[in-house]
Amino acid sequence: MLKWLWLSALVLVLDQASKLAVDATMQLYQSIPLLPYFNLTYAHNTGAAFSFLANAGGWQRWLFAGLAVVMSGIIGVWLYRLKPHETLMAWALSLVLGGAIGNLIDRVAYGYVIDFLDVYYQNWHWPAFNIADSAICIGVGLMLLESFGVGRSSGDTPA
Repeated sequence: MLKWLWLSALVLVLDQASKLAVDATMQLYQSIPLLPYFNLTYAHNTGAAFSFLANAGGWQRWLFAGLAVVMSGIIGVWLYRLKPHETLMAWALSLVLGGAIGNLIDRVAYGYVIDFLDVYYQNWHWPAFNIADSAICIGVGLMLLESFGVGRSSGDTPA
């Protein structure tokens, strides 16, 4: 099932290219309205999801980088061991893997993750995120769907 790594690579390239473009063309915290309820807003996240542990003093950089390396290895082995008919899970794992590596690169290179997608309603803003985060969320959503039997033929048995 390593044939699915093209999807991880695509996520990684799109994620890194978009972050480099934002970093090169925007000032930190600059916001550009694109659509109602959606801005490009350049931010740095030193924490994890929703800026968890963002102000922890710096050690979290290496904790989250280490977790990303370990989880990427586990996902890689899991992907390798999938059966040919487990395509939904292959999509899911490939998306998560590409996203995890995309954010890992940021953490190691800069000490923070570049976020820029800003969804909001009135004065309430969802925490800024990026393409890697989106891929991870979509991948986890596909994993949940697969766990409920979506994409499985009647002859397949759950793992």
